[in-house]
Amino acid sequence: MTLSLENLRRCGVAVDLGAARTRVYLKQSGLIVDEPSVVAVNTRTRGLIAVGTPAERMDGRTPAAIRVIRPVNGGTVVDIEMAQRMLRSMVGTRLGRSWRRRVLRAAVCVPHNADPLARRAAYETMLGLGARRVELVDGLITAALGAGLSVEQPEATMIMQCGAATTEVAVLALGAVVAAEKVPTGGDTVDRALVQHLRNQHELLLLSHAVRPLHLALTGARAGSTEVQGRDVVTGRSRTVRIDNESLRAAVRTPVTSLLDAIRSVLHASPPDLVADLVDRGVVMTGGAARLPGLDRAVAEHTGMPVTVAEEPALCAVLGLGALLEGRVHPLRVTPQTSVG
Repeated sequence: MTLSLENLRRCGVAVDLGAARTRVYLKQSGLIVDEPSVVAVNTRTRGLIAVGTPAERMDGRTPAAIRVIRPVNGGTVVDIEMAQRMLRSMVGTRLGRSWRRRVLRAAVCVPHNADPLARRAAYETMLGLGARRVELVDGLITAALGAGLSVEQPEATMIMQCGAATTEVAVLALGAVVAAEKVPTGGDTVDRALVQHLRNQHELLLLSHAVRPLHLALTGARAGSTEVQGRDVVTGRSRTVRIDNESLRAAVRTPVTSLLDAIRSVLHASPPDLVADLVDRGVVMTGGAARLPGLDRAVAEHTGMPVTVAEEPALCAVLGLGALLEGRVHPLRVTPQTSVG
């Protein structure tokens, strides 16, 4: 079913449910929520203890009576009840008592070619927020719009939406997706590869907050080694080791290669005329993991095309959807493309 832009512009709120963060855009107000997609729940009473950033800080530090839940995985809602409660808490905190009448019509980003169960889960989640009508919009299109791309033109545009759990690569033209590929690799995959490497090769359990500093070693610009602190697997004591940067880059080679393979598959599936357009237009990277050091350079070397990271890559999807709500862009078509309610 083709999405009506007129119906979309009647929506009052736009939501991007990401595995890492949830973002909510309120019409005529802008971005009002940008919080981690995390809730902390009392396992005995099922009561919410914390939502967003406070809940994320509890991860890995809770007693048995408290459970930290991530209700979204790879852009798909996997726990509808918790996603509903999380959204109600986040939006209610920002808007106060007036929030229910401002979300009667809502739009939400969904992954490209999301299956019916994933679309239904997104729809049910928005109903829990209080929406009576829900528009489901392709996250690749909204991310491209948020990055400032003219997707309605006949010339091709390639976008690489790098999320926490998944990455989507697509060629866009005339306001629609021409070819796309989705791989279960994202920023969290790279982090897990680094953690596993340190455990296997150095018998070190890495602290959750210690992964991010290792990203600087992945650029290829830093020679030498990096100092890492963690817990010794054998003794259980805190230990600091110095690790060669080249070994860290080798540890993430497999997940990075899967991303490059996805780009190659999309190029093979695209018409030659559109591929020719990309020689000059290149690839635009969006999503929270787009800032992973060295990833843009790896894509450029693999494809031979210019690569650009969007100005605010993590916000592209929700800002693009917000721009559609505000009527600031006029694509010829928007996909997928379902009005529910």
